[in-house]
Amino acid sequence: LVSGTVLEIGTGSGYGINVIAPSATRFMTIDKFETKIDTSDMDNVEFRQMTVPPIDLPSSSVDFVISFQVIEHIKDDVDFVAEVYRVLKPNGVFIVSTPNAAMSLTRNPWHVREYQIDEFDRLLGNYFADIERCGVFGNEKVMKYYEKNRASVRRITKIDFLDLQHRLPRKLLQIPYDLLNRLNRRSLHKKNTELTDSIVMEDYSIVPYEAGMECFDLFFVATK
Repeated sequence: LVSGTVLEIGTGSGYGINVIAPSATRFMTIDKFETKIDTSDMDNVEFRQMTVPPIDLPSSSVDFVISFQVIEHIKDDVDFVAEVYRVLKPNGVFIVSTPNAAMSLTRNPWHVREYQIDEFDRLLGNYFADIERCGVFGNEKVMKYYEKNRASVRRITKIDFLDLQHRLPRKLLQIPYDLLNRLNRRSLHKKNTELTDSIVMEDYSIVPYEAGMECFDLFFVATK
């Protein structure tokens, strides 16, 4: 989907460098944390440590902005989208993914917010008129795991009869969430080893979203 000058917001573990940079003339990747990824042998790759918004780049300077599973961590999401729009060239493209709130099993305290599809549509629609709305979907095998996960999470959250997960400040919940999430994943793997070990990338697909469909992530392609 990408070519020319590409800006990645959210370097993370750096898989975008290996997967996407070869398709770009220039690949700039930014993250609020310093990276230990060695890009010295990649002539077209540049890493910058930067907290956004704002985006410290000139207006109309990039062909594509990609940002996967980042916007839910951004406090000022409106300014974030405005800055993306600003740095894009005319006809530039913003490719963005974020968790679908409708499929979340519990509150994730590491996220500032999660979006319903209409909320995400309105957010991007503040600036972009041309939006392709897709979702990341799983096949029957993935959905079977999802249902087992949902049942397990429900058993855990039964102890939260005061609904503290939605009442307490999210920062107080981050460590307990990580611990319980890790325990839950280990338990699921132990009880469903064959199923969990069999799930691969090809079990997921990105297709246009239609009302009522159950996608794990929203995947939008917005053109300036």
